[in-house]
Amino acid sequence: MTRRASGRPDAVDLILEQWKRELPALDASPMEVLGRLHRSFLRYQGLLSDLFECFDLNMAAFDVLAALRRSGPPYRQTAGQLADIALVTTGGITLRLDRLEKAGLVTRERDGVDRRIVYARLTERGTEIADVVAVAHFANEERMLAELSEVERRRLGLLLGKLERSLETAEQTPPDRAALAASIRRDPPHNP
Repeated sequence: MTRRASGRPDAVDLILEQWKRELPALDASPMEVLGRLHRSFLRYQGLLSDLFECFDLNMAAFDVLAALRRSGPPYRQTAGQLADIALVTTGGITLRLDRLEKAGLVTRERDGVDRRIVYARLTERGTEIADVVAVAHFANEERMLAELSEVERRRLGLLLGKLERSLETAEQTPPDRAALAASIRRDPPHNP
């Protein structure tokens, strides 16, 4: 069993131990990675939310502000461009932009040549907020990674990139639903 630095097992260790006791033939080892990744993500998400709330923002709003700020002058993008960067629908972006516009952080402007094209542009205040929150955000992330060395961070970054590619491959090969349904109808595994 893996032990935390404190010498105590973590929740994933305990879950794996329980599965091993209840279904010894079951290989639950993927949980060592994915269970910890999930638990880490939940903690990460909570720490981000706490920080963004200090600025009366949420992660989604900061995502849009950051994308506009990173785009460089004149800090404007269409909803479609923002959706591509944020990996959400243009409808989701529109809702985010509505809130940011109401807060005075973005403005919408029509293209000078093609009036059908509408850009979201950071206001002066939006640019200031994006800069302040970005500094606080990366300081917060640095704090979250404080227990990892530079070498560990680089290695973990490479491994997470490889994990993402593995997940992309898994998306292309969904589980065989008929086989899963058939396995449910059969007797469940028994302890030997």
